[in-house]
Amino acid sequence: MKLVPISSADSAGICARLTVPVLAFGGILMAITQTVVVPLLPDLPRLTGSSPGAVSWLVTATLLAGAVLTPVLGRAGDMYGKRRVLLAALGLMTVGSTLCALTSDIRLLIAARALQGAAAAVVPLSISILRDELPPERTGSAVALMSSTVGIGAALGLPLAALIVQYADWHAMFWATSALGAIGLALAWWTVRESPVRSPGRFDTWGALGLAAGLVCLLLAVSQGGQWGWGSAPVLGLFGGAVVVLAVWCRQQLRSKQPLVDLRLAAGRRVALPHVAALLAGFAFYANSLVTAQLVQAPVASGYGLGLSIVATGLCLLPNGVIMLVLSPVSARVSTAYGARVTLAIGAGVIALGYVVRIVDSRHLWVIILGAAVVSVGTTFAYSALPTLILRAVPLAQTASANGVNVLMRTIGQSVCSAAVAAVLVRHTTVLDGVHVPTLPGYRLAFAMAGTVALVACAAAVAIPSDPSPDDPAADRRPARTPARDGPGRKKLTP
Repeated sequence: MKLVPISSADSAGICARLTVPVLAFGGILMAITQTVVVPLLPDLPRLTGSSPGAVSWLVTATLLAGAVLTPVLGRAGDMYGKRRVLLAALGLMTVGSTLCALTSDIRLLIAARALQGAAAAVVPLSISILRDELPPERTGSAVALMSSTVGIGAALGLPLAALIVQYADWHAMFWATSALGAIGLALAWWTVRESPVRSPGRFDTWGALGLAAGLVCLLLAVSQGGQWGWGSAPVLGLFGGAVVVLAVWCRQQLRSKQPLVDLRLAAGRRVALPHVAALLAGFAFYANSLVTAQLVQAPVASGYGLGLSIVATGLCLLPNGVIMLVLSPVSARVSTAYGARVTLAIGAGVIALGYVVRIVDSRHLWVIILGAAVVSVGTTFAYSALPTLILRAVPLAQTASANGVNVLMRTIGQSVCSAAVAAVLVRHTTVLDGVHVPTLPGYRLAFAMAGTVALVACAAAVAIPSDPSPDDPAADRRPARTPARDGPGRKKLTP
């Protein structure tokens, strides 16, 4: 049998076809990495010999690192190469997973989880790469899929982690994410081409440090306010520090010739309103999985709980990921036909409808799954539309940094949601066998709050100006390409 060697053109064609699924795999892996630790949280104080407060930092460290690094790595990608920074983010995530697998020391675990937070930049970097590499007719569906990977990975991560924790040593969970991370890194190195679109200049180090300090103060206060007390001196000091630092940072960005974030561009309605909608959509989306998981695990004696195990809870959330995977191309077609702002408005409205279902009946499992599924449908439409709106509103050289800010706004929305839901449920509890358990009216109030936020997101979507004409300088324009070497002996293809 004679072996026929694969030519460089064939290899480039294979890589081009694999770019979208490989980048989507990276986004799903990022979301899985963020969620796999959740089933472990109740047992980690015993397993690591640490306090529950210290264990909570395994979530907080990833949140803070991701929030800080997403806009910073997005800007670095625009300046130094999106493929290069994408590989660095995947590499840090893989290293963090390996360190978690090798230790039980809570200090090392927290540091390793912070490294994993770098993976939050994978989605905005990938979206920017897709805009640069794909023809316009394929960009919409690919970007919609990429944006939906956040929800897909979150839905897959919980049951996967629960199964591993239940039937294997807890370190096996991190070995699994390490192996998946190594596979994703290798595939991205092989298939993803470096984009020729760059924004040359000097990196705004002071801007990055200022943004990092402001975000750490803000998100630390939001994430720890429930434990430390919302009126405590540390929380109030952090909020005050965030206001002062971010105010100084905004002044510095406006005066900088090459800012980390172009605030003048971000202040325009075509960019600012999608950022606001991302904040609100992140809030509305996160309440779905957060509250559903608690509700179905509540004891049967509560009168509404189903007493499900962690594994069963994860399986209840699994259809949400399937929905987002299946509907992402549908949302892209809606955006193509009617505009991304219409898709965003529809998505936010459907999210609100899903919470109406949750308020009407949260006692029967099939209704709970139905309501969560409706929210996931709306989330798919909303999340797929957001990056499209940003891509059409910013210049080519700022796509990664602008989408990084948009993803950051989603993260802030999710953090605020977590704190708000916790505050609502803490104020609506009943004592059951000596344990404080949230009441059903408390859950319904949380659903009503998330649904109201979704309606505000719908209003923000309606207020977004329509897409510009082709003569608009911010319209999507792709630079002419010349063949250039990239990767192991490959040439870029000129479209």
